Amino acid sequence: MRLFVTGASGFIGSRVVPELLDAGHEVVGLARSDASAAALTAAGAQVRRGDLLDPDGLRAAADEADGVVHLAFLHDFSQFEENQRTDRRVVDLFGDVLAGSDRPLVIASGLVPFDTGQPGVADEPMIRRATAAATVRLAERGIRSVVLGLPPTVHGAGDRGFIHRIVEIAREKGVSGYVGDGAHAWSAVHRDDAARLFRLAVDKAEAGTVLHAVADSGVATRDIAEAVGRRLGVPTTSIDPADAVGHFGWLGMMWSMPMTGDGGPAAATVGWAPSGPTLLADLAERHYFQD
Repeated sequence: MRLFVTGASGFIGSRVVPELLDAGHEVVGLARSDASAAALTAAGAQVRRGDLLDPDGLRAAADEADGVVHLAFLHDFSQFEENQRTDRRVVDLFGDVLAGSDRPLVIASGLVPFDTGQPGVADEPMIRRATAAATVRLAERGIRSVVLGLPPTVHGAGDRGFIHRIVEIAREKGVSGYVGDGAHAWSAVHRDDAARLFRLAVDKAEAGTVLHAVADSGVATRDIAEAVGRRLGVPTTSIDPADAVGHFGWLGMMWSMPMTGDGGPAAATVGWAPSGPTLLADLAERHYFQD
C-alpha cells in the first residue's frame, strides 16, 4: 500500500517508517522542516512538505494514499486544549477523505487519562477520548479505523518524553524522587515494539479496533526513580504529594498518578509479541544519562 504518515520523522515515526517499508509498503511522510525531509529521504520514504495546520495539503496527501497512519501531535502543553482540537480536525478530515473506501486509518492515542489504577480495556476509547471515539466510529463510514493507544512511557534511545524529564529533574535536584510511597505504576513500551504494532495494525487490524501498545503493564514509579538514582549516583527519596508540583514542575501531577494498561488483546488480535528491553533494562543503559 501507499501510506501517508504524519509524524513520520518523530521519535516513534522514525521507527514506524522502516517497519512499513520493510513490509513492502510505500511511505509518504509529512515533513515540516528540511531536516525532517532529509531524514525521511534517507530512510527510503517519499516526502510531503507541510504540517497539521495545512488542511488542503493533508487532504490531498490522504486522497492519493491507500491508507493513513496519523502519529503527529502538537506537543505544546501551554496550548494543549487547542492542540487536541487540531488533532480532532485532522482526524475528521482524514475520515471525510477515506469514507467508503475501506482504506486503513491508524491513529496514535494514549491510555486512559489520569488512570484510576485499573488497567485500560482494549475495546474502549482512550486518551484524547473524543477523538479516539470518533475514530472508532469511522468504521461505520467504511473506513478500517484503528486507535493505537500508547502508554505514558515509550522508551528507547532518543526519548525526550516523561522519563527523560524525570532524569533531568533528578540531575538538577541532586535526588531521584518518587511521590508518596511510589507504589503507583506506569505502563511502558519500547519504541521498536510500538512501531511493530503500528505496522501490524495497518496490515491486520479490523475496522473499529482499539489496541494498546503496552509491554510493561505496570512499573512502580519508586522502581523507576531507584533505577535513575543508581545511574546518576544520587540518593532516591520520597516526595510528599503536596510538594510534587513544586519538586517536579508540570510533571508532578502525572508522576503522582498510576497510569497502567494491558497490551494482551493486541497479541491476540494481530499477533503482537513485544521483544524489546523493558523500561528498567533501558534505564540501565547509557543513553538516558548522556548530557
